[in-house]
Amino acid sequence: MIYVVEDDASIRELIIYTLRSTGFEAEGFDRGEPFWAAMERETPELVLLDIMLPGENGISILRKIREGAHRELPVILVTAKGAEYDKVLGLDSGADDYVTKPFGMMELVSRIKALLRRVRAGADQPLRAGEILLNPNRRQVTAKGETVALTYKEFELLQMLMEHHGRVLTRDALLSNIWGYDFDGETRTVDVHVRTLRQKLGECGDLIETIRGVGYRMRDGK
Repeated sequence: MIYVVEDDASIRELIIYTLRSTGFEAEGFDRGEPFWAAMERETPELVLLDIMLPGENGISILRKIREGAHRELPVILVTAKGAEYDKVLGLDSGADDYVTKPFGMMELVSRIKALLRRVRAGADQPLRAGEILLNPNRRQVTAKGETVALTYKEFELLQMLMEHHGRVLTRDALLSNIWGYDFDGETRTVDVHVRTLRQKLGECGDLIETIRGVGYRMRDGK
């Protein structure tokens, strides 16, 4: 399923028609509110997202996707804006690709297929940071070649940090994505798990950096 968030009805209907005629399932939305409601029902395989939308704009929607439970969801920005600033802003906010109107429908389909191939090929690839190696498929972690036994939540925490290496993840984002809640004061849960995770990783635990007042970041080992 591909979600198309586009307020121009004629463009939205043309994209949906093209996608369905090339073998995809597709559903369209004219603004953020019905899109978020649909996300509660079903997670799509990819989102085509316009920047200029009534109410919540596309950049805001994209940032929420990247900070939430669907942070790995592939997103292609589809917009009439062609300025370099808007392209950089979109990509820096987490877009996987960027298509400027007007565009050819078959070019769009080609980009969608290429992005989905990349995502599917990399879904189960091992993650590495310094001498930490995490295998998502086997749910196995090694540090300096030694197997590290982690609890389910510790594994999820490490995987999220490694998937976003170099980026600072807030305690609230970690709590919401891994534990599924965001109650004030409960972020101590994150700190306790990070401390235990560092201990289990031994010397490699130093790769998990504390960003004072914000959260944590996984850095690359030298």
